[in-house]
Amino acid sequence: MRELARRGYQLVLVARRTSRLQDLADGLSIKAHVLPADLSSRADRAALPGRVAALGVVPDILINNAGLAGRAAVAKSVPEQQLNLVEVDVAAVVDLCSRFLPGMVERGRGAVLNVSSLAGFYPLPSQATYGAAKAFVLSYTESLRGELRGTGVVASALCPGPVDTDFDVVAGYSAGERAATLPAFMWKPADEVARAAIDGLAAGKCRVVPGRMNRLVAACCRFVPHEQLLPLLARRARKKLN
Repeated sequence: MRELARRGYQLVLVARRTSRLQDLADGLSIKAHVLPADLSSRADRAALPGRVAALGVVPDILINNAGLAGRAAVAKSVPEQQLNLVEVDVAAVVDLCSRFLPGMVERGRGAVLNVSSLAGFYPLPSQATYGAAKAFVLSYTESLRGELRGTGVVASALCPGPVDTDFDVVAGYSAGERAATLPAFMWKPADEVARAAIDGLAAGKCRVVPGRMNRLVAACCRFVPHEQLLPLLARRARKKLN
């Protein structure tokens, strides 16, 4: 958001918390429109194109950044929470792409940045729904690229490793657990990730993985059989849940 504002883009900010959105908008160097919406709600998502059009704004870039995470073994999970995660992390991406892409293709210009994760490259015991959701976003975006070839519209998937925000705290990790989840060299500040994301989108990259070591991890996970990774990942997951 701040990176796009720094580059002079007009912004429309969408999330549930109006006060939080307004605070973010007030801190930007340019005017930003605030549209409160619950992206887990199909009705709220369906209303967004009309609400954006009413602002007199033509969307050239769609960034699907909303996401939820949670930590629980599937056998001990709350079904409603798991389905809400799928609604936000998966259904909202499909829904908003389906609603905003037709206009971009018709105009012959535009871009979509879907936020996946390094977790989309490997199994994630104790966060199975989150990991599978991010794998879906990655696969979906790669397929979009094939559909959009020659239209003037590009699609990229941002696949960051751990980012220094409060996302993991909201997901239920303590500060100590966050630090122990992955090695320190894999963690990246949010502004660095945002800069890499917009640079990658501008360059038309398929996947943007910020950080040299994170790119190495992603490459290895593409080729190492997941069955060989599971024992290590399962042990790590048990430590987190205990």
